Amino acid sequence: MYIKTISKILNADFAFNKVSATCAFLVLILFVGLLIELLTGSQLAFESLGFSFLTSTEWNPVLGEFGAAPAIFGTLVSSFIAICIAIPIAIGAAIFLNELTPRWFSVPVGKAIELLAAIPSIIYGMWGLFVFAPWFSDGFQMWALMNLGDIPVIGTLFSGPPIGIGLLTAGIILSFMILPIMIALIRDALASIPNVVREAGYGVGATSFEVITRILLPKIKSAVFTASLLGTGRALGETMAVAFVIGGSNTIQASLFMPASSISATIAQQFNEASDPTHISALISLGLVLLTISLVIILLSRVLMGKK
Repeated sequence: MYIKTISKILNADFAFNKVSATCAFLVLILFVGLLIELLTGSQLAFESLGFSFLTSTEWNPVLGEFGAAPAIFGTLVSSFIAICIAIPIAIGAAIFLNELTPRWFSVPVGKAIELLAAIPSIIYGMWGLFVFAPWFSDGFQMWALMNLGDIPVIGTLFSGPPIGIGLLTAGIILSFMILPIMIALIRDALASIPNVVREAGYGVGATSFEVITRILLPKIKSAVFTASLLGTGRALGETMAVAFVIGGSNTIQASLFMPASSISATIAQQFNEASDPTHISALISLGLVLLTISLVIILLSRVLMGKK
């Protein structure tokens, strides 16, 4: 009887290991297949345009001119703006919910924030275009033009017509979209710290501010970094919300108020209408560039995490 039981356990472990290995192998196959498809589809564009495809600022399908630089610029800048806005807000919100409020308040508010992650991106885009952009145009953009326009460097960043949509608007909308997952991850990291750690801090006379800044925050550095990485990944690949509010202009301009473009928005807006093989290949090449950017960011994050 014991031999049969042991045999069943061993067989179950063997089957579980095989199933797990198969799932991991399928993920690898999917990634390799995706990479091969992108490389094959982008071959025509790189053969026709060369590496000038990555540096050119011209995007004119009628004339057969395709340059990825504006889309790359818009993707990186809008994602950078989103992360810069989201990180301090996510840390502050997580600390407030987990450390400074009673459970009867923090639990329902935390659940409500997590539900925001389930809102489709197109809803964020519509809200950004019809609600946020008009307010942003009449409010902040007008104020910035009147008060910041004459300041060197800063005035250049906040110049241009107050039309509401543009690079800065896209970055702000992206920050709203990545906040729920970042807050949830940082809050879970804070909740995982044993209460004895907090009690030890208070026991030696530390204030709440000192306990949070000197004890708790250093312990969740990895969680904050991981949340920032996940937020960056979503911001880089976000499509419909960005397409609504970024403006769709394939140009590179210093002003954050001016319309711009992004890689994912360009692909979504033009792929269905593309008929020329070079145009289709150029759009697939944009997808390859986006994948490369994401992989580079992940590798850099791994290196930085290894140094900590």
